[in-house]
Amino acid sequence: MWENDLTDNSVLKPGQELRILPVDGLRHKVARGETIYSIAKKYGLDSAQAQVIVDYPFNEFINDETFELATGQQIMIPGGVPPQTAAPVRKIAQPTPVDVVQGAGSGQFLWPAAGTITQGYSFYHKAIDIANRSAGPILAADSGTVIGAGWLDNSGYGNRVMIDHGNGFVSLYAHMSVVQVSAGQQVSRGSVLGQMGSTGRSTGTHLHFEIRKGGLLNPLSFLN
Repeated sequence: MWENDLTDNSVLKPGQELRILPVDGLRHKVARGETIYSIAKKYGLDSAQAQVIVDYPFNEFINDETFELATGQQIMIPGGVPPQTAAPVRKIAQPTPVDVVQGAGSGQFLWPAAGTITQGYSFYHKAIDIANRSAGPILAADSGTVIGAGWLDNSGYGNRVMIDHGNGFVSLYAHMSVVQVSAGQQVSRGSVLGQMGSTGRSTGTHLHFEIRKGGLLNPLSFLN
């Protein structure tokens, strides 16, 4: 609607051409001096929420590490709305660490962090992002064995933890500032894995959380 300068009261005419964007959101033409962060702020997004711009696969950057933009280029703001109609965000209360017998996972996943969901699951972002300006602990969503911990490669995850839950499920927790477990360690549901951070390909402090079972699944379908 906004891409075509329309309102709820606009009347369409036969033969009128409309521009249809590839995802819900809006397109922004980069002005001189603008950055990912200044553009995000214009649309009511903070530095962690700016991750939606970075993760959109068709947005290109002069420098993929600093997210530098070219003057005049057009970028997508997935889920973006004009500033006066900024969408509400969903907040998550701080999960409570619990004592659970170690071993295979239950298949019931708890929320791994407190904060706000800043990016959901989509065809190009098969995870959810949870941001919290105060950072805070990252918790194991279910019991299992740590199969990876730390800065494992340059894939963009930064410091991450991967847990095999012993029932076909694997969970992944990325962009941590500090990792507090090691590979091979048995962890219980609700135990602390590390601290929320902004390592790797990240615009601000948040948790990138994945659930895998034969592929990448929507975590919101499994979280209690």
